[in-house]
Amino acid sequence: MNSILHCYALCGRIEDARNLFDEMTQRDVVSFNSLIHGYAELGDMDSAFQIFQQVSSPSVVTWTAMVVGFSRNADIMAARRVFEEMPDRDLVSWNAMISGYVQNKVPVEALNLFRRMQTENFKPNAVTIVTVLSACASVGALDTGKWVHMFINKNQLQLNPFLGSALIDMYSKCGVVDFALEVFGYLKEKNTCTWNALINGLAMNGHAEQALDVFNKMRIDRSIRPDKVTFVGVLLACSHGGFIEEGKKHFYCSMKEYGVTPIVEHYACMVDLLGRFGHLNEAQEVIRSMPIAPDMVIWGALLGGCRLHKDVELAERVVLEMEAHGSGDYVLLSNLYASVGRWRDVEKVRKIMKDKGIKKTPGCSSMEVDNMIHEFKSGDKSHPRYTEICEKLEEVGKKMGGDGYLAETSVVLHDIEEEEKEQALGHHSEKLAIGFGLISTAPGTTLRIVKNLRFCNDCHSASKLISKICNREIVVRDRIRFHHFKDGMCSCKDYW
Repeated sequence: MNSILHCYALCGRIEDARNLFDEMTQRDVVSFNSLIHGYAELGDMDSAFQIFQQVSSPSVVTWTAMVVGFSRNADIMAARRVFEEMPDRDLVSWNAMISGYVQNKVPVEALNLFRRMQTENFKPNAVTIVTVLSACASVGALDTGKWVHMFINKNQLQLNPFLGSALIDMYSKCGVVDFALEVFGYLKEKNTCTWNALINGLAMNGHAEQALDVFNKMRIDRSIRPDKVTFVGVLLACSHGGFIEEGKKHFYCSMKEYGVTPIVEHYACMVDLLGRFGHLNEAQEVIRSMPIAPDMVIWGALLGGCRLHKDVELAERVVLEMEAHGSGDYVLLSNLYASVGRWRDVEKVRKIMKDKGIKKTPGCSSMEVDNMIHEFKSGDKSHPRYTEICEKLEEVGKKMGGDGYLAETSVVLHDIEEEEKEQALGHHSEKLAIGFGLISTAPGTTLRIVKNLRFCNDCHSASKLISKICNREIVVRDRIRFHHFKDGMCSCKDYW
């Protein structure tokens, strides 16, 4: 009976499973677990919880099923409550909770729980390692990622393509491409995912030519076949490197050669590449040729090109097109109006946003110092060292002024006095993170920052100068790509 019940649950036939469960004259914990799992898979956590409450002696598996169910259905707080109430935990339950945090984009809590797991003497396995590496990649926690790598070596875990890809992805997303290349070279067995991780990592970090070189080596290896993810990395490299003709060649020829049907991400890369170079008409042709309806990513890429080349008329049409699909990017349009001084239009857009209940996503930056993740939000004064951070930024700001730095106040939305604009720019999240890094790390230490939004022009210019004045390498990962600042220069060559 349990086998049939389990089969019904796995096949999604929850009504049949429930009818059978109700008819059973004898039930054990396995019966309850199967039904709980079935409800959880379908997202019906209310029913799953009702069944859970009927279990007289729930096993670790029962508790873990509830943790997994709540996590998959985006109720991470309920999952944590169940986890904390568990009378006993095993490695699977720890992995389920850590994985739940990663899946729900709460990587800092995942890392905190991982550290607690170690204090309670649970030894990580390969599943734990891959999940934690994913969390490290999300927040740029390089020190923790290095510790995990050392753990793999010390415990002689097999560095298969699965673990290797996770390590390459982690190092790439922490901005340490040399380590990613080292892991790739050490791997005895590579698969498509391994090559993809390296190509995408190189592209993201601005090593466009190197990413394309790796792709060519991948093509030589006849045992590996490029797939759709490969070409996302290839086209991303072309976009970040400004290689228009090569991008067209791969989009129109190479993908056909390997039988890869273009997906939305490929079109978005092409629109972004053409838009960055000001080929906005050609970018629109690419959109019109799509066999699938363009989504917000596509329109956002075109809108980004409009912002870069200040094509207000096209931007207005794009936002109307986006609005027809339920989500106009009013913030970007408002920034575009502000950059050309059309303050009345800025106010109109702000009114539309207010009427529609649309709020601008606050800038947030994080960095790891002494194995702790510190988060900063634009204008937030809650950090315990906020006063010291401001004093340091003011000190550095005076030196920057001596080097000819002028705040690029056009990026500030509001039509306010120039002095107020400069103050607003000084409290952007990445500047707060840089200030914190300068006062909390030894001279010469590389500062690694992860930001949730795109860099603004002013913060980009300031970061270049700070790297020169303070003799620091500053690595910032924004929503799209990496910026490696050193000696007053940026790896993106001011093209982002």
